[in-house]
Amino acid sequence: MANLGWLSRKMKRTLFLFVLFAKTITGISQNFPWQNALVMVRSSDGINFNSPSIFQDSSGVPCIIHWKGDTLVAVFQWFRQPNPSPSWDRVAVKFSYDNGTNWTPPTPIVVNNMPVNYQRPFDPTIVVTPDKNIRIFFSSSAGIPIGGLDHTVNTYSAISADGINYTFEPGARFDHPTIKVIDPALTIFNGSWQYTAPIGAPNDGAFHCTSPDGLVFTQLGNLPSDNNHNWTGNMLVDGGLLRFYGSGPTIWRNTSADGVSWSGYVNTNIVGGDPGIVKLPNGTYLMVYVGPPNIITATIGPATASTIQVFPNPFHSLVNIKGKTGKRYPYTLYSANGQLISEGNFTGDIRINTSGLPAGAYLLATEENKKIWCTKLVKQ
Repeated sequence: MANLGWLSRKMKRTLFLFVLFAKTITGISQNFPWQNALVMVRSSDGINFNSPSIFQDSSGVPCIIHWKGDTLVAVFQWFRQPNPSPSWDRVAVKFSYDNGTNWTPPTPIVVNNMPVNYQRPFDPTIVVTPDKNIRIFFSSSAGIPIGGLDHTVNTYSAISADGINYTFEPGARFDHPTIKVIDPALTIFNGSWQYTAPIGAPNDGAFHCTSPDGLVFTQLGNLPSDNNHNWTGNMLVDGGLLRFYGSGPTIWRNTSADGVSWSGYVNTNIVGGDPGIVKLPNGTYLMVYVGPPNIITATIGPATASTIQVFPNPFHSLVNIKGKTGKRYPYTLYSANGQLISEGNFTGDIRINTSGLPAGAYLLATEENKKIWCTKLVKQ
């Protein structure tokens, strides 16, 4: 496990929220993205699914489509160690030629001509264009927002003929002036490109846009929601109807004949989050979603379970971190809004001067034996 300072701003913000406030996200509690496996299930009716199998370790945000005859294409965010590496926090793709029974190894995608100052793509979703190319939509921003994701994060796109090598399409597909835009979902329905993205908390609903070409989108009225139904997931065209599969206490689906009016939430039997789904030629459904922790490449635990000592806590100006003599430890310190305060490595022990910091809560993350130990600190 590498120094946490190498994590993207998005991951740093997620790390802080997960550990410090122990929120529950899409039914999966207190876990980091790289601790969860993507899981694959099948169904004959799109509601009742069979027993799950592992699709990909250390991954999240899946989308799956049918392309060119017998080919299935799945994209997702990949977090396989080591960090940094081509497999850490990268959008990756897998292909299947037998209806999802067997899959190729994951391959990180390449987005050519993307501005060098933009964040690497995250939150991917893919759509087959009318001319049989693949267009990927993803979240990014010009530069890295300070203190967490903000309104500079928009939906962007790129086009590909092979599903691996993409060409960036300039400009944002959807840009909200005051709210970050993440987790887009798209498909083509009745000749129109349909776009949704969750606004924020589950009960905030979702943005809804349409486009004639997949490039220029017009915002329509927002889609409503409630505390148990988050529009984080993917869309599917099924029997002349538009369906959305989303996140909540259970994965759910909703159905529309026009993309504007929806019939109501129908819960599936699956507990998980962020589903991607495709209907196979034989009429059955294949869904990939974020499951519980499985193949774990880093583990999280309280600092008291480690040989690392952090004292005093609460503190006034100095924080002492003490480990084994002669052993090297990476560390990072975050503020309450997720801003990186300090990072580095120490051997044996270190004293951090926080005299310039305001009173409040902080998060200290240290690493020992490929485990990340997190401690909530309070400055008085």
